[in-house]
Amino acid sequence: VQLQASGGGLVQAGDSLRLSCAASGRTDSTYRIGWFRQAPGKEREFVAAITNSGSSTFYGDSAKGRFTISTDNAKNTVYLQMNSLKPEDTAVYYCAADAPPYSGSYSYAGTYNYWGQGTQVTVSS
Repeated sequence: VQLQASGGGLVQAGDSLRLSCAASGRTDSTYRIGWFRQAPGKEREFVAAITNSGSSTFYGDSAKGRFTISTDNAKNTVYLQMNSLKPEDTAVYYCAADAPPYSGSYSYAGTYNYWGQGTQVTVSS
């Protein structure tokens, strides 16, 4: 499966962005999708994840209350709606897919089998 992340950009603090993660190739609704981000000089950080059915969602501490992950299986696309953006949200955002069996934690980057190329989000103060 190939993943294409998009929707990043330069915004001001308090603005919103919606990131998209489009899957192509061997796709089906059994993958769970995660969003991670990495700022310069920092480790990759878990942002959010969603199960294949969309029935369960998980958020990292930095995303709780501000970000929402959702899925449109008909379009093979997962979205990350980011509201009330802060300068500390500046990072490259990656989406990743975990194929069954789901043997690892959804918040651990090493769990995921496939990664998109990343999209830059820059929040100015």
